Amino acid sequence: MDHSGLLAALIIMLFVFSVGAVPQLGGGLCAHLIQSAGFPCTEHRTKTEDGYLLGLQRVSSRSTIVRGEMGLPVLLIHGLFMAGDAWFMNSASQSLGFILADQGFDVWVGNVRGTRWSHGHVSLSVKNKEFWDWSWQELALYDLAEMIRYVNTITKEKLFVVGHSQGTIMSLAAFTKPDIVEMVKAAALLCPISYLDHITTGFVRRLVKMRVDEIILALGFHQLNFKSNIGTQIMDMMCDGHIHCDIWLSAITGKNCCFNDSRIDFYLEYEPHPSSSKNLHHLFQMIRKGSFAMYDYGMWRNLMRYSQPKPPVFDISQIPTSLSLWMGYGGNDELADVIDVQHTLKELKSKPDLLYIEEYGHIDFLLSIKAKADVYDGMIRFFNSVQKVSSFK
Repeated sequence: MDHSGLLAALIIMLFVFSVGAVPQLGGGLCAHLIQSAGFPCTEHRTKTEDGYLLGLQRVSSRSTIVRGEMGLPVLLIHGLFMAGDAWFMNSASQSLGFILADQGFDVWVGNVRGTRWSHGHVSLSVKNKEFWDWSWQELALYDLAEMIRYVNTITKEKLFVVGHSQGTIMSLAAFTKPDIVEMVKAAALLCPISYLDHITTGFVRRLVKMRVDEIILALGFHQLNFKSNIGTQIMDMMCDGHIHCDIWLSAITGKNCCFNDSRIDFYLEYEPHPSSSKNLHHLFQMIRKGSFAMYDYGMWRNLMRYSQPKPPVFDISQIPTSLSLWMGYGGNDELADVIDVQHTLKELKSKPDLLYIEEYGHIDFLLSIKAKADVYDGMIRFFNSVQKVSSFK
């Protein structure tokens, strides 16, 4: 069996036996990763319209001089099976969350429902299947919407949004809603995704063909938890030196050129975070249908929920041209494939500022040891230019 076939078999085992509570790390994200690096950090909590309790962290510069002249707020939105810690996995000079704070931005870190930093609900237990009854659709229209509202309310400012991977799906969907996008000044999207039908990763294609998402739901499993007992054992099996973890990662995301694979053990102390089976099913629907649409419940349930037989699409042509966009994507990214990125660009009415790096893969935009020079400096120049133009209006 090839690597992708073996990985697919292990993943099926993981999903079928993925039970048990999510391990909680003592203290919050501030105490775990941010304050220990010398950055002031405060924990915040807010509630979505459908009752989920979300944790956010507010991070500022190590310099008292820079803190005294704090700039506009920027909200960081992570990808699938990740949480806000993903922005702080490398050193202070390499991690976007730290870099933005030291550049004087008012950094806010978002964590979507179900992750270890946002693992609560006003009435539902994580053991209830109803707790996991959501996909990226709810993450966009409830979680991201509430995070943006919360930051806007606290700071009294329009904010910048930075998303990676699933964070870009959420952002593009949310920005089609006028009441959400009016609170956003500009957005930077890393590995932007609205369409997924041209992904080239053989592993994910295999899972889609095997209809693993439908099997999981049919078996009654609602939470995808790599940190369950069996999940931990499988992760250890995958990364125990027989086949290097970088190979497994490449099988899923495409080849990554520039992250420090000697830090994988450290990354795995925090990643991956839980998600829902329904979320995976929604993503696989996108691959099969080639659409950027709401969750497909089937014709009759669609009629009841949406008053139409097919789920409504997220029409990204409705994103206003007044919203400044910056996008970075890579030639080795097998999830945010170049053809799909071009499809996204074609649908948009605006013309985003673009950064294309041929050798970059999906994870490089987050964890590359060269990302500051390759990616983040340009993103910060973009934010500063937007702020400068706004100040003259």
